[in-house]
Amino acid sequence: MKNPVSQILKSKGEKIWSIAPYETAYKALQLMSEKNLGALLVIEEEKVVGLFSERDYARKAILKGKASKTTNVSELMTKEVLYVDPETSVEDCMSLMTAKCIRHLPVMEKKQLVGVVSQGDVVKQLIADQKFENEELERYIHEEC
Repeated sequence: MKNPVSQILKSKGEKIWSIAPYETAYKALQLMSEKNLGALLVIEEEKVVGLFSERDYARKAILKGKASKTTNVSELMTKEVLYVDPETSVEDCMSLMTAKCIRHLPVMEKKQLVGVVSQGDVVKQLIADQKFENEELERYIHEEC
């Protein structure tokens, strides 16, 4: 069963948390803490211009001695953002995330942002799919015997 990523968005909702590139890293971290997020999309004029993650902060601010209250998100964000469309399979999302060592993927439909999936979302869906498949196989085996 190859479920599309749109199934994840339906179950988790399509709420998108974002921040502007001119905001401080501190403000981004506050929002991430409040919403229990590992990353925020960086949006300017309704366009995704980057992704700011805990990893970005740790590697580009903390380790370089930058202050979160005076450093803009644009200085720390990942600028090359990969994305998928709603019909991309969950398996393909996991493959892309693994190959590129990323944990968050925006979902774009016709150049319009429709959601974000995390590695945790993808793993949770893969486990649910595997459980369903196992139950179907068990039911088939018991019906045949």
